[in-house]
Amino acid sequence: MAADPSASRPRRWRARFGTVRVRITLVATAVVAVALIAGSFVLVSMLSSRLSDTVRTSAQTQADQVAAALAESGVAALRLPEDDDRLIQVLDGDNEVVVSSSEEIGPGLLADVAPGKSAPITVAFDDDGYLAVATVTDTSQGRYTVVAAHALDQVAESRGALTTLLAAGVPILLVLLGLTTWRVVGGALAPVEAIRREVDEVSARELHRRVPQPGGDDEISRLAATMNRMLARLESARLRQQQFVSDASHELRSPMASIRAHVEVAIAHPDRGTTRELAETVLAESLRVQQLVENLLVLARADEQHSAPMHQPVDLDDLVFSAAQRLRGRTDVTMDTSRVSAGRVRGDAGLLRRVIDNLLDNAVRHAISRVEVSLREDGNLVLLRVDDDGQGVAHEDRDVIFARFSRLDDARARDDGGAGLGLAIVAEVVTGHGGTVSLTESSTGGARFDVRLPRWSE
Repeated sequence: MAADPSASRPRRWRARFGTVRVRITLVATAVVAVALIAGSFVLVSMLSSRLSDTVRTSAQTQADQVAAALAESGVAALRLPEDDDRLIQVLDGDNEVVVSSSEEIGPGLLADVAPGKSAPITVAFDDDGYLAVATVTDTSQGRYTVVAAHALDQVAESRGALTTLLAAGVPILLVLLGLTTWRVVGGALAPVEAIRREVDEVSARELHRRVPQPGGDDEISRLAATMNRMLARLESARLRQQQFVSDASHELRSPMASIRAHVEVAIAHPDRGTTRELAETVLAESLRVQQLVENLLVLARADEQHSAPMHQPVDLDDLVFSAAQRLRGRTDVTMDTSRVSAGRVRGDAGLLRRVIDNLLDNAVRHAISRVEVSLREDGNLVLLRVDDDGQGVAHEDRDVIFARFSRLDDARARDDGGAGLGLAIVAEVVTGHGGTVSLTESSTGGARFDVRLPRWSE
């Protein structure tokens, strides 16, 4: 069934006009448009009001001047200026026109203007209208009302000119604003788009790639730096995973190959060995596989603990005494725990128990006759120290001893040295708990392992 081309139009429209750049441009232009239009109405209104006040003041001044002249010289001697922009009428007590500046005004046209008030009026020969004011004066001949009206054509012309200017200028300003906003936002978001394209092209096989990082120290530059750090962590994690899988496969292959070889020999030559000998060999190799799998699970759990650390109080002294008691029944090496005092940390009790077990097992395996364990609080830290009187570790080997599947020359034998995961587990778990582990030379001549962990505080 053919796809309807019209169905993709809304998606294309949203993809084109639903971007941040378009939304910012539209919102900015709309806000400024509302502000400019409202400001234009206010400006035109204020200009009209101010000009009308000027016309009103001018008309009031002229009415007062005519009233003063009327009181001084009387109606008969009064002379009014003839000007179409200024209309004047003098009314008597019966509101009859006695003097007018123009016959075209019409008798009594201004008679309805109340004294002390202003009112707009229209005349036949003018389309813009007038603004009239009236004032009353008492003379020796009686009371008269003087009405003066000034033309509003200048007010209309000024208002029209301003309206035309605004009507032409506001759209131009909005277009310029929209274009400027479009360019500025586009320039600001161009690095973001470059980052997006680069991240979109990065695959699991191309974690070495990095996003372009613009100069400066703004938000986009910091975003690029954060993305590059994330890609670096992913690349490091991938490399570690590949190395881990490779090493684990190699370590698992050896015991499985040994089991297979002994079984094939037993099948091909049943008279060369007993069933008990074969069972003991298979059992020993399977125990090695079990121990390796358990260590791998501990490392996986330690990796999870990095992202979700436990926050439970753990008494390290209890774990030390328990591990030491277990080893005393299995070895002739003297286990000295006289300098173990209270030490409480935060973390996972199971993982920390594995740390202590691995450290003590390692010390017993390499000690000649004595292992010393001490535990004390040191400020905000808890210091766990394990010393043995063995041959120690060469200085050049101290950097690699905590690596996964690392075995030194004197521990190459699998029966003695294990798979090389014990100290790697120690380093992973301690680091995941926010602590440090270091290897130096002991005062007894052997190796000294110092583990520092944050002390538990309520």
